[in-house]
Amino acid sequence: MPLDPFFAERLRVHRRYLIAQAVKGVRQNVGSWWGTVRGHAPDGGTAGAPRPGAAKGPQPGSSARAKHRRAALAWDRAELANVGTPGPDVGIEEFEVPVPGYPAVRVRVYRPADLPAPAPAVLTFFGGAFRIGGIDYPTTDAANRRRAVAASVVVVAVDYALAPEHRYPTQIEQGYAALEWLFSRADDLGLDREHVAIAGTSAGGAIAAAVTLLDRDRAGRRLRLQVLEVPVVDLTGRHIDLRATWALRIPSVIAFRELTSVARTYLPTLAAAREPLASPLRAASHAGLPPALILTAQYDPLRGNGAAYGAALRSNGVEATVVQYLGVTHDIPIFTGALAAARAWEAQVVAALRSLHDPDVNS
Repeated sequence: MPLDPFFAERLRVHRRYLIAQAVKGVRQNVGSWWGTVRGHAPDGGTAGAPRPGAAKGPQPGSSARAKHRRAALAWDRAELANVGTPGPDVGIEEFEVPVPGYPAVRVRVYRPADLPAPAPAVLTFFGGAFRIGGIDYPTTDAANRRRAVAASVVVVAVDYALAPEHRYPTQIEQGYAALEWLFSRADDLGLDREHVAIAGTSAGGAIAAAVTLLDRDRAGRRLRLQVLEVPVVDLTGRHIDLRATWALRIPSVIAFRELTSVARTYLPTLAAAREPLASPLRAASHAGLPPALILTAQYDPLRGNGAAYGAALRSNGVEATVVQYLGVTHDIPIFTGALAAARAWEAQVVAALRSLHDPDVNS
């Protein structure tokens, strides 16, 4: 199906961004090579010596990252105003959850009024390529509010740490600690331990899928459902589908560079991409994981991740529904104020979460 006309101008902007990033990368590589030839690192240190801030203190590029994140937050705010849907008023509580061996993580609990007690709950992880985003981003906060109210569930949003300041497996351990906390505090929070789901979008989908593996292997709990939206579940790049970018006339070398940069930012080494908690698709077995709803987009090079993960779950006896939305791109979930397909997407997610109220679901 052709790309929806809604995305035409956005595609032109995205192409310019990718090309600019590619040019910037080439310049940085040339600078690094020339600095090495001269015996100096590009940040002013000595070639071969530890980079300033490598172990503690401000890291190289931290100012650029801060600027990029401020721009991303401003962009997200504008997207909610222009093409998104504001979230309704919902009761909110925030907590800090300790994580043994890692930084504590903030969680935000969205509780609609007049919920049954105990109430179903979903633990959710935001997207942002592991390096931007957060539960305070306007589109993320709005989606959590909408889904909590529409599905009549408690949404527990995890504000996991961003890379590269904090690299894998920090985010996975924070996510698992948040799930442990949810179960340990279920009585105090008025949650039904028998009706808990997990969800994540894009990078958050990778974290959600990894947390289900940890939960199976460490605790053996019975989560009811996993909802993965445009997930990245294989950071080795094996399931990147560059046909999606070819169709958008984005040079595959530029698209692949952008996608691999995500893995380089998140992982301590590229070899870590082969680990199942970094790439849940590579787990030795997917038996015993929760039933899954996996949503993918036609014009998304990550679409193959979702399809492959659904196939892996089914081959291990796990119920999995994989749906590809045609004519849309990776960031479709945020466009509920402007695109019918995005509203249908949201309705499908809400319907899946509402199924948590069924006493017989997945029994």
